[in-house]
Amino acid sequence: MNMEKLQESMYQLIVETSTNLPKDVRRAIKTAKARESAGTRSAMSLATISNNIKMADDKVSPICQDTGLPTFKIKTPVGVNQLQIKEAIYAAMKEATNDGKLRPNSVDSLTGANSGDNLGLGTPVIKFEQWEKDYIDARLILKGGGCENKNIQYSLPCELDGLGRAGRDLDGIRKCIMHSVYQAQGQGCSAGFIGVGIGGDRSSGYDLAKEQLFRSVEDTNSNDDLRKLEEYVMDNANELGIGTMGFGGETTLLGCKVGVMNRIPASFFVSVAYNCWAFRRLGFKLDADTGSVQEWLYQEGELVDLSENTAQQETAAASQGDSDVITLQAPITEEKIRSLKVGDVVRIDGRMYTGRDAIHKHLSDNESPVDLDGQVIYHCGPVMMKDEGGSWHVKAAGPTTSIREEPYQGDIMKKFGIRAVIGKGGMGPKTLEALGEHGGVYLNAIGGAAQYYADCIKSVEGVDFMEFGIPEAMWHLEVEGFTAVVTMDSHGNSLHKDIDKSSLEKLSQFKEKVFS
Repeated sequence: MNMEKLQESMYQLIVETSTNLPKDVRRAIKTAKARESAGTRSAMSLATISNNIKMADDKVSPICQDTGLPTFKIKTPVGVNQLQIKEAIYAAMKEATNDGKLRPNSVDSLTGANSGDNLGLGTPVIKFEQWEKDYIDARLILKGGGCENKNIQYSLPCELDGLGRAGRDLDGIRKCIMHSVYQAQGQGCSAGFIGVGIGGDRSSGYDLAKEQLFRSVEDTNSNDDLRKLEEYVMDNANELGIGTMGFGGETTLLGCKVGVMNRIPASFFVSVAYNCWAFRRLGFKLDADTGSVQEWLYQEGELVDLSENTAQQETAAASQGDSDVITLQAPITEEKIRSLKVGDVVRIDGRMYTGRDAIHKHLSDNESPVDLDGQVIYHCGPVMMKDEGGSWHVKAAGPTTSIREEPYQGDIMKKFGIRAVIGKGGMGPKTLEALGEHGGVYLNAIGGAAQYYADCIKSVEGVDFMEFGIPEAMWHLEVEGFTAVVTMDSHGNSLHKDIDKSSLEKLSQFKEKVFS
């Protein structure tokens, strides 16, 4: 096989998967936009998402800054050298990382050291299978950490919040799937897609669940019972009212695919792989002799243009000086923060600092290298590139899931005087209490909108803690027109808590047995 051509093809697969959303996913998002009521927070989010997709297309840049853990699923004819394919993938991964198409995401689990090239023990994941056909079928999914953390596995029978007992039957499986959508809330960048694996052991069940995400959004399950189950979930999950980003709304789930395998009598697992709206999954057919691309997969039908005038107008209204938008510029006073309430749309101009897991852990025990009094912390691990002159530039910069910082956030805000925190998915009771005591606010940005927010960043003014790796470093950013929504205020109000409560009440309405 021509190794140079094979590496080039694998590089194309990685770049296209990171930057070009598949056509079936675009159609699902278009359907969600048509369903959503105009003028709502969810409609604004879908407008931003739509424009972000177009921006990623135009710039050939990552749709989301979290390019995740790459998982390759490859079928080869008998006799094809799989070691050569693996070698080509490794080389393509390095090249794509150097070119800013992937964020360096491979971290040593014991030391926390980032390899810098996305390679390491277990990364990327490559699964091979032999078949009798004469071509190579190669597929890739980039599944980010926010949605990966909302995967869930149930061992039946069990008791579920809002749904009661789930037994070892189709009805119990149904309850587990509905509960999996509820528990994800907005933390997995809803509206999302789920793959479900019934049976197997704990590891093979999760593998089966993720395998379902390689199916087309629009296919029909050949198993009649599973087809009915998928249809039930799609008909009812959107009644939970969780909505885009967990803001409430008409669309919570964009796709559900279910697979089944045998199990041992003592175990009955239902495994759910949750995927965000930025469903980055592509594939192609390769010539087994030359390594060249024969046909791209998941690209049937016309390309949907999501960037319609109405979407552009909704996004512009929220980011370019609309009268209802409140401007914040650090240092922010306590008085200004206490004037904000849940539901307010804010525009941030000026300085903000990124901070994720490593920064929060460090600041809990150490002093800050910069004065954070009155400042804004952004839960973000950007994709960064350095130019020939040595200056850093932001390639992608959407928010990460904030709940991971719950053990630290409130204490750090009070310790350093931080007034605003930006992230996605909301935070918990400890942070909410601290916002009230200290005079702070939580701002929810649109998860996955990495190009939209990168466009708001006008310059990189500095960086600290590069020893933690690019995603975990503290970047000093100058921004303009950075839009977010107040979802937790200094008066004890939390949209996330309210949506969780209302969606749990709605979940309980699906308690009745519907499968015989």
